[in-house]
Amino acid sequence: MSKPLRKVVFPVAGLGTRFLPATKVVAKEMLPVLDRPLIQYAVDEAVDAGADTLVFVTNRYKHAIADYFDKAYELEAKLQEKGKDDLLALVQGTLPRHVRAIFVTQPEALGLGHAVLCAKPVVGDEPFGVVLPDDLIWNQGRGALRQMAELAQTEQAGVIAVEEVPHDQTDKYGIVDAEPVNERSARIRHMVEKPKPAEAPSNLAVVGRYVLPGRIFQLLEQTKPGAGGEIQLTDAIEALLTEQGKVLAYRFEGTRFDCGNKAGLVRATMHMAMQDPSLAKVVREVAKSY
Repeated sequence: MSKPLRKVVFPVAGLGTRFLPATKVVAKEMLPVLDRPLIQYAVDEAVDAGADTLVFVTNRYKHAIADYFDKAYELEAKLQEKGKDDLLALVQGTLPRHVRAIFVTQPEALGLGHAVLCAKPVVGDEPFGVVLPDDLIWNQGRGALRQMAELAQTEQAGVIAVEEVPHDQTDKYGIVDAEPVNERSARIRHMVEKPKPAEAPSNLAVVGRYVLPGRIFQLLEQTKPGAGGEIQLTDAIEALLTEQGKVLAYRFEGTRFDCGNKAGLVRATMHMAMQDPSLAKVVREVAKSY
C-alpha cells in the first residue's frame, strides 16, 4: 500500500428497486440531493482523495451516469451563447479535466465482490478505493475516503469504513471484530456478515467505503460464490486477513446518510438544504408547519 490512491471503483449496476417506479428510467445514483445527483457527491469525494481514474461498474442498460459525465455540446453552447457563465461552469465541472471516467460492464448481478472484480483490468495491482454512492458521507473538512487513503498509506494497510449501529440492527450489516489502535481506528481480526445481535462480536458496521490492496483481486478470483451465486467482498477481505494482511476499521469524521432508502434520501436532502442559508429558512418553515 505504499503507492498513493489514484483509482476508485464505483459499483453502480444495481437496479434501485426501493425507488421504483422512478428508477425504471432513472439510475438510483442519479437521484438528486437538492440539485446534484448522488453520484456527484461520491465522485467529488474520490477526487478529494486524490483519484484521477474513476471506474464505474455498471450494467448494459444504465447509460445515465455516462451521459451525465459526458460533454453536453448543445447545452454548453446555449449557455455560452446566453452568457450564463455560472451555469456553464456547473455543467462543465461535473468531472475535473485531469480526471478520466472509465465504464466497465458487469454482465450479471453476482454480488459486490464480483462487481469489484470487474474493475481488475483497469485497476491492476495497485491500491484502490471502493465507494458505494448509496452512502453519502458529508464532512466540512477532509472527505471520508481521503481520511482513509491517508491512513492506508501511513499504516501500509487496507482500510474499511465503519460506524457504530444499534446492537439490535447488526443483522443488517457486515460487522467487524477488531482490536482498538486509537480513537478512530482498530485492527480487524474477523468480519461477520449480518450476524444476529446475540452473536455479533461488536456493533461496528461496515459502510460503503474501502481502500484495498491490488491483492484483493486474486483473492476474489479464488472466492467461492455463496447464497444466490454471489461473490462477497467480505469473504475476500477475510482471506486477506488470513494471509496476515493488515486491515484497519476506521471510524471516519463525517455524517453518513443511507440514501439506499427513502428515509435516508430525505434526511440527506434536508441536511444539505440546511447548509444553504436561503434554503435553511424554507426547511424551518416547512418543519414548523408540521
